[in-house]
Amino acid sequence: MPEGRPAVPAELRRAVLVEAGHRCAVPTCRAHPVDIEHIEDWAKVQEHKFENLIALCPNCHRRKGNGPDQIDRKSLRQYKANLAVLNSRYGELERRLIEAFAGPLRASGNRQGGVKFPNIMLAQGSGLSIWYLIRDGYLVQIPWNGTGTPPMVEVYQFTQAGAEFVMRWADAQPLDPPTSEDDPPLNVPDPADED
Repeated sequence: MPEGRPAVPAELRRAVLVEAGHRCAVPTCRAHPVDIEHIEDWAKVQEHKFENLIALCPNCHRRKGNGPDQIDRKSLRQYKANLAVLNSRYGELERRLIEAFAGPLRASGNRQGGVKFPNIMLAQGSGLSIWYLIRDGYLVQIPWNGTGTPPMVEVYQFTQAGAEFVMRWADAQPLDPPTSEDDPPLNVPDPADED
């Protein structure tokens, strides 16, 4: 810490760590351990405020900047805003599903269709744990296609809207659906449209 700069108060540090789940706030990273970083540099703001602090792993901390392959402040502010939405709207299992499926969607590099999420098998009765993703139209239950005894699992899949939501989260975009024709939705197959 630079000389003359006060430490981030313990309660404020704890709040930032809890907000990010003690992991890097960059959704495609989520590494730990983390540093508490100012979104707008300390040298400029000269204060520690929750709104301006974010948890970053050392690698993402080094990548903060405006150059190529760097993480700009606009992205950092959006990552922080998205954390607030996710933490207030979704439970632990829902956040883990979003995180788990962001990687494969992003890795596909395909923003114009052809991306299909695999089925998600959860213990029977898990619907309550993923209720808000279902209610928001981001997950649907897939009918059991097996034979014999009904399964002890329930099968779910992300919808087109769910895929778009996951992609917005991974790409540091606002999580609410686009409202402008300038921002067309991703063309991701909707499992409800499949046989």
